[in-house]
Amino acid sequence: MTAATTLRSAGTPAPQASQSMGLGATEEAREICAITRSTVQAAIEVLAGTRPINQLARRLDQRCLLALQHRACLTRREAARAPRKLGRLHRNPTVRSVRACEITPDIYEASAVVIDELRARAVAVRLERSKQVWRVTALEIG
Repeated sequence: MTAATTLRSAGTPAPQASQSMGLGATEEAREICAITRSTVQAAIEVLAGTRPINQLARRLDQRCLLALQHRACLTRREAARAPRKLGRLHRNPTVRSVRACEITPDIYEASAVVIDELRARAVAVRLERSKQVWRVTALEIG
């Protein structure tokens, strides 16, 4: 059984993780954090309407892609109907932190904190390796 290990976005392993992780595992976890950071940033920009969803087609599996597309449509529809406040949702999003946890050698789960003009939100991501390519199989945006 593989122990779950955590890595912070800044690249400094958590104290308990630094002793149990080998050099290759640390580099892989950093790669996962980088993939998570860019994917979450892009997903929030899709919700804001500033990025086309097809740019995420290679990173997200089909189910996640359709769910994100549906949510983006609902967000735009509500923003068009509502007063100023909803129109400012997802403006200037910034990924503040990312943490990754190895579940198995081919599965990682990661979390990210994203802030925009109105609020902070949490994002959970599950990445699975298939044919040496990491794909997001679950994306939950709070």
